[in-house]
Amino acid sequence: MAAFALSSANVVAQPATVRDAFGREVTVPVPPQRIVTIFASNTEMVAALGLANRIVGIEAFTRFPPEVLGKPLVGGRLGFSVDAVVDRKPDLVVVTPARQAANQLVEPMERLGIPVLVLLHRRVPEILDNIRLLGKICGVPERGEALAAELQARLDKVEKQVEGLPRPSVVMITGRLGNGLLLIARPGTYTGDAVLMAGGRFALDSGAIAQISPEAVLKSDPDVLLFAGGDKDLKELVARPGWADMRAVRGGRAFTVVRAELLIPGPRTIAGVEKLAVVLHPSATARQ
Repeated sequence: MAAFALSSANVVAQPATVRDAFGREVTVPVPPQRIVTIFASNTEMVAALGLANRIVGIEAFTRFPPEVLGKPLVGGRLGFSVDAVVDRKPDLVVVTPARQAANQLVEPMERLGIPVLVLLHRRVPEILDNIRLLGKICGVPERGEALAAELQARLDKVEKQVEGLPRPSVVMITGRLGNGLLLIARPGTYTGDAVLMAGGRFALDSGAIAQISPEAVLKSDPDVLLFAGGDKDLKELVARPGWADMRAVRGGRAFTVVRAELLIPGPRTIAGVEKLAVVLHPSATARQ
């Protein structure tokens, strides 16, 4: 991934206005220097633009990149603290509407006059658009354009590598619920995009519903079974009655994938697509 040096020559010191995922016009009078990023996805995108030193607050589940760890926390599983955000004296708050974060923060930030940018990362192209948008509002539009272009070039390379190859049917399990149901990657999401971009096809289309029964997975009998998690959990899953008879398990094509690459939308998602292409098409790396 491109490395962006922090140089004042690269910073556009002028007002910037962008439109966010809620259709709101968000204006900053000068490039923000104190940014609170809510959720790992937003933190990773800001940091990938070379602006990790501007991040002054994160939420508790952020694990990457290393240079942001140890930053003050402004919330976590139990919610987000307006007071904790304000204490960081931000000149920009970046938030995604998950776990009530937008409901808890957008209106108070607006009332206090703190610019708050709401981003949605529903599809892979939207991730790249948001990188460009962040570059613009942070006063480094050329970095946003350059990073998005680099990531798109990597996706284009994967597309060429898998072009014309047979598409194996895939089920990617992204989580397990306490009631026994499973979460899967589905069309219209960035995880679903990853499957398609890597040269796979869906063995099971659950529509807008991410939760399915284990029986539905067994019935779909995919060519490839993917599990976002550790090897131990995958082994426990496929040891259940009936799973050993699944085509993917019989053929040795049940694999784990890295959760951080395929379940956190951001620059690392492209690395997830690249690795997934090799899993689905072992000969893909030889194609240019």
